[in-house]
Amino acid sequence: MTQSLLHQILDHANRANPYPLYEELRKTPVHHEADGPYVVSTYYEIRSLLHDPRISSDARNLASTAHDPLAEPAPEESALPPGFLRLDPPEHDRMRRMTNRPFGPPHSPHRVDGMRGELHGIVSGLIDGIADPGRIDLVEQFSYPFPVTVICRLLGVPREDEARFHTWADTLAASLDPDPDADPTERGKGAHDARMQLGMYLAGLIEERRKNPGEDMLSQLATAKGGDGPMTTMELLSTAALLLIAGHETTVNLITNGMLTLLRHPDVLQRLRDDPRLAVPIVEELLRFEPPVQLVPQRTPLADIEVRGVTIPKGASLWLVLAAGNRDPQRFEDPDRFDPDRPDIQHLGLGSGIHSCFGAPLARLETQFALSELARRLENPRLLEDPPPYRENAVLRGPRHLHIACDGIRP
Repeated sequence: MTQSLLHQILDHANRANPYPLYEELRKTPVHHEADGPYVVSTYYEIRSLLHDPRISSDARNLASTAHDPLAEPAPEESALPPGFLRLDPPEHDRMRRMTNRPFGPPHSPHRVDGMRGELHGIVSGLIDGIADPGRIDLVEQFSYPFPVTVICRLLGVPREDEARFHTWADTLAASLDPDPDADPTERGKGAHDARMQLGMYLAGLIEERRKNPGEDMLSQLATAKGGDGPMTTMELLSTAALLLIAGHETTVNLITNGMLTLLRHPDVLQRLRDDPRLAVPIVEELLRFEPPVQLVPQRTPLADIEVRGVTIPKGASLWLVLAAGNRDPQRFEDPDRFDPDRPDIQHLGLGSGIHSCFGAPLARLETQFALSELARRLENPRLLEDPPPYRENAVLRGPRHLHIACDGIRP
């Protein structure tokens, strides 16, 4: 049983409904198998570890013997230095501080809120572009193109280059999911080529923005002056790539999981149609109930630490299963019920502590707009397949396709 639990977390067969597995996992709050990672699944322990300065996000601190089947490629394989998501203080704090200046408070308090009109226009355009309401792939036609278009506008990618960005984003997103049927050499080459092309494109765009800066975020990052000094070109490249991949993938899954959940709860969907303001608590409950990031792998203690009577040694691989913590009955009443009226939704869906989701304000706003407009404009929407096919990825959980139908599209 103990060995099978780790295998079940990685098993694609459990993607459609991993929550019974997580319930079993919580019975042993710190789960460990021989030569495997330490897996923590209960709310209070996860939250505590997310705030513990003894827990490192830097893969260089993993012991050479630490086995992590979800380990990411080494920096030399990815052709870019690690983004600040994979760094510890003080390097993390410097990079995050510099990236935040053109993105949010206190230096740029209106960056996200000021995109409301643009977000509405992108959402409307995508819904207008649905040709056949009798068969819609919500992922391909809406959930995927929406956030990558937003990232392009945020960074200042010229409109005529957005299609190239979509292609690179699709290739890199696909490379995140295991594919046992694909040739690993060809698959790796495709992802590497996409990273290189993206990197060369961004390098040229950065150089152009340094000479002719605009109001976009990339211009402000490229010309930043302050106590932290300017970002190097490589730091800029890794930060832009992080914003593209991390921001894109999280929002795709959040929107798709959200629409799937609403279609399974037609009473809530009708309430949203009647009152778009309900989108705010709906998105918060979705982040608890069906979080886009299921677990945080590749953490490691900088010293031996004890959690619930178990010593996790320095350098060991540590997984924090956010989705299991979000349904911990010790923290949430009736945790398997989707209830946007919950008075207290302090979820772990966007992480917590110094590595809490950098793009959280934008992801929330994108999903609120997406779900409220889909609810308003799709007439009698319904699932054509339930459960839908899920991505192979154990970390980023969401349907690979979500086929739905509706009777028509309202203006």
